[in-house]
Amino acid sequence: MKTNEFYMSQAILLAAQAKDDGETPVGCVVVDSSGEIIGSGRNRREKLKSAIAHAELEAIKNACITSHDWRLGGCSLFVTLEPCPMCAGAIIMARIDKVFFGACDEITGSCGSIINLFMENYGQKTQVTGGILADECSFLLKDFFRNLRV
Repeated sequence: MKTNEFYMSQAILLAAQAKDDGETPVGCVVVDSSGEIIGSGRNRREKLKSAIAHAELEAIKNACITSHDWRLGGCSLFVTLEPCPMCAGAIIMARIDKVFFGACDEITGSCGSIINLFMENYGQKTQVTGGILADECSFLLKDFFRNLRV
């Protein structure tokens, strides 16, 4: 059986691709109950000129296409950066059971850094675990923004 660190490493690879394309390095995978990655995504806001081109939304969309269903109960989502309110809402609406994130987001984080939307009574209970390969996830982000300032 693959570990949480394995799935996060797959998300990190996607984040690195985003970084190589000049995007904020965020990557995400959705894993079904059998352990198969059924959706993946990376940040594409700059390329698509879209505020909603977040890694989580792309991964959820791809997982829905793969599973032929908008309901992703039994699935887990692995993302390199703590989800924002928009992505947290999409996770809740897709009925994803578990979220694992790497780095905390002190600006828009909605898994506890600013607010924890998963604690609200939406009728969907999603388990959230942060800090998976946090150092690697944080390094990608810090390095990206440091290079922007140079």
